[in-house]
Amino acid sequence: MRLLRTAVVLALAALLAACASSTTDKDAAAIVTALAEQGLPVKLSVAYDESTDPNHLLGRPNGYTSKAAFTDSRIDASQVARDKGDVGLGGGVEVFDDAGTAEKRAEYIKAVATAPMLAEYTYIAGNVVVRVSKHITPTDAKAFEDALAKIVQ
Repeated sequence: MRLLRTAVVLALAALLAACASSTTDKDAAAIVTALAEQGLPVKLSVAYDESTDPNHLLGRPNGYTSKAAFTDSRIDASQVARDKGDVGLGGGVEVFDDAGTAEKRAEYIKAVATAPMLAEYTYIAGNVVVRVSKHITPTDAKAFEDALAKIVQ
């Protein structure tokens, strides 16, 4: 029984390590393209560079290596005219060097977005964080999580 327990613990540890080490070499714009290829109605709206990054994290220590924003055709622009930020009309993708840094970023976003006006869906797979507008239904937002899991394996 003790041997079985040890084997189960080791198997779970290996599975968690494998999930945590998932990364992609795609940049954020390529992830947006891959989301569209997975059937999501998204279109790249901007691929940020160091001078246009609204968060000033691109290429900086503990920051992302690429960032892009996308629009989602299911969102009516007139419904979100007052929204600020880069996820109101669809969402954003941030790619990091490693999964650990991406996880820290996702935790930060979730902590900051506790106020209803800042709420958004945040999904992580490996070294990629996908942020999705609150104007998407929960069912539609879940499709982003599912697609991301297929893209980053």
